[in-house]
Amino acid sequence: MVKRILSRSFVYVFLSVAAFLSVFPLYWMFISATNTNLDIIRGTLLPGAHIIENFKGLIDAPNTQLGMAYWNSTRNAVILTFLNVLICSMAGYGFEVFHSKAKDRLMAILLLSMMVPFAATMIPLFQMMADMKFLNSMIGFALPFISTPFLIMLFRQSARSFPYELVEAARVDGVSEVGIFFKMFVPTMKAPYAAAIVISFMAAWNSFLWPRLIMMRTESFTMPIIIQNLQEGYVTDNGVITLAVLITSLPTIIIFFILQRYFAEGLMGTVK
Repeated sequence: MVKRILSRSFVYVFLSVAAFLSVFPLYWMFISATNTNLDIIRGTLLPGAHIIENFKGLIDAPNTQLGMAYWNSTRNAVILTFLNVLICSMAGYGFEVFHSKAKDRLMAILLLSMMVPFAATMIPLFQMMADMKFLNSMIGFALPFISTPFLIMLFRQSARSFPYELVEAARVDGVSEVGIFFKMFVPTMKAPYAAAIVISFMAAWNSFLWPRLIMMRTESFTMPIIIQNLQEGYVTDNGVITLAVLITSLPTIIIFFILQRYFAEGLMGTVK
């Protein structure tokens, strides 16, 4: 009995510490956005009353068009997420439903490509985008990442739990392959689609290196680029920077909380 109580106490203490370590960075970001630079340096742990001043400083910062940057990030993330999820789900479905040894080899090559660091392909990609006149454009931002091996693998694993008998029955009834995909496969894959949307949206929204490379005009900047620009001056205002980080983090937090119900199920490839 005593061992059981001690064991439970240890579990509760461990979970409490883990929860505190997970939540504290968010709390620190919030209180820092409301304090002055001096208060942040002093390590103040209580909310302040300078959030309006920090917001004015963010708007008045040079090379910082907050509204335009927020719109660019939103547009890029939404369009890229839609295309990424659609193309990867169709590819994963095709790899599994139209299975063959050649597709297995191709899938293995796609998975091996995940081991190649982006820095190794960055310069060739930039040269390709420059030759096609896609610099400072949405196409240049989205085209290299319009599909990812990880999401293709995720949907392929999910398609394995999709009853193949339904596909055969639909074909007998005269349903086209496109109809089977959109009318039968997509509605039953809520969890994998939710996980893919979260992963793709977060990657597109937080992308910094590639947009920084191809987005050379101020009107094309995204929020991560704006945050980086705030750190390049002679004087760094941590309150303004933290407020920008807080504003930038809100969409990803909202998307995750909306879809968290299906996120873990989607990563495990389960279907309900």
